[in-house]
Amino acid sequence: MNDAAVTTGALARRLGVSPTTLRTWDRRYGLGPATREPGRHRRWSERDIAVVEEMGRLTSLGVPPADAARTALKRGSDPAGPGMPSPREAPGARAGSPDVFVRERRGLARAAVRLDAPVVQDLLTGAVERHGLIAAWQEVMVPTLHAVGRKWEEAGDRYVEVEHLLSWHVSRTLHRCAPATAVTAPSPTLVLACVPGEQHSLSLEALSAALGELGVPQRMFGAAVPVEAVSAAVRRTGPAVVVLWSQARSTASVPLARHIADTRWGVRGARGGPVVMLGGPGWAGPAVRGALRPTTLREALTQIGKVCGDRSNITVGQRG
Repeated sequence: MNDAAVTTGALARRLGVSPTTLRTWDRRYGLGPATREPGRHRRWSERDIAVVEEMGRLTSLGVPPADAARTALKRGSDPAGPGMPSPREAPGARAGSPDVFVRERRGLARAAVRLDAPVVQDLLTGAVERHGLIAAWQEVMVPTLHAVGRKWEEAGDRYVEVEHLLSWHVSRTLHRCAPATAVTAPSPTLVLACVPGEQHSLSLEALSAALGELGVPQRMFGAAVPVEAVSAAVRRTGPAVVVLWSQARSTASVPLARHIADTRWGVRGARGGPVVMLGGPGWAGPAVRGALRPTTLREALTQIGKVCGDRSNITVGQRG
């Protein structure tokens, strides 16, 4: 790209902000093009672009705009300056407070709209490290995913790439928290599966990650698992709990839930069966007798702990 070749509109699209935001940064903080020609559209050089990109990164990390602008301008004039601070270095309110969660959600959404994958990953990793997996999922990841999804619905297909990038990095973060756990008697095992036709598995991945952190053995089968496969997994592993995830009413199947609840394993005279847990908004409607219906990740872990009793390692604290 040549110097002075980018218009304000093109730069705004590149950064995922509005042209008005760029003009405001210019007017308030002096973050505009260094060279201006009267009577022509403003053009941004590579150095100008680097400064506003740094401004966007710092505000995403929670740095106040005025402080972020001063730092961005300083680094723009000193390419060898210090690197970008991690999310843990960003100033703000006490960790875990509502203000912190709001700030982190806004920063994460801004980074996702800019398609700034490194910052998105840093923010997600930092949220888990600061707040624990459960709080990071319930207070940062889920609200941001919902906000991005609403923006996509309002704007047509304009933001589908934003939702996909954010979802992928959330999944990546969850997988890092979910090490495979060996089954050691008498530890119970669990089966986690999305119902047939259900492709949305992030919430199930969050449960898998939380169980993995707690060292609870599980078998995670992911999206759109055929009925026969779920039944076979139940008979082969003898799980204490089978979690069936359904995001939409169109994928929830009460007959499937009843079929899994009636599945038995073991030798004659000592046969057992699972407790079925129905997760997700798709199960709103007719109840399945005996099935668990948690509404949050923390509640799901608590209910699983009660089913597994003293044989499990599940103790859900406030930080989680």
